[in-house]
Amino acid sequence: MSPSSSVDRRREARRAAREATREAVLPEEAAGAGRPARTGGGQEPLGGALRRAGLVRLLVLQLLDGDEPAYGNRLIDRIRELSGGLVAVNPNTMYPLLRALEEEGLAVGEWEHPVRRSRRFYRLTDAGAVERERLRGEVVPTLDEVADAVAALRRELVG
Repeated sequence: MSPSSSVDRRREARRAAREATREAVLPEEAAGAGRPARTGGGQEPLGGALRRAGLVRLLVLQLLDGDEPAYGNRLIDRIRELSGGLVAVNPNTMYPLLRALEEEGLAVGEWEHPVRRSRRFYRLTDAGAVERERLRGEVVPTLDEVADAVAALRRELVG
């Protein structure tokens, strides 16, 4: 493999991870019986702004600092649990994101069984903790805006 193809693959992995963080979807079952989760133009009704602000990346960085083992499928499950099913991340999103975080020095991964391929456990680095705090400053205001909008809708509909 030539050095340029290695660089190209890393660039492509970073690009894919950036795109992947934008791919978390609002599941159809959360949108209501038979109604599509997405609105016209491919925008999520509530989650689009949060995804663009970096919600999935922030959640992953937050969960990597937890007590439970952090590996791709477990992170996917935890994000679904934390969001009550409103944010779903698929493996095609999660694994490129984890690889990008590792390349950026924000996470460190180790194989469960070093001799054979198994689950890869990730943990947050000090640089990852700094990035998490920076990203939190960007995401939380958007999260507050979405919460305020939902509260206003609820007040209007329920009284």
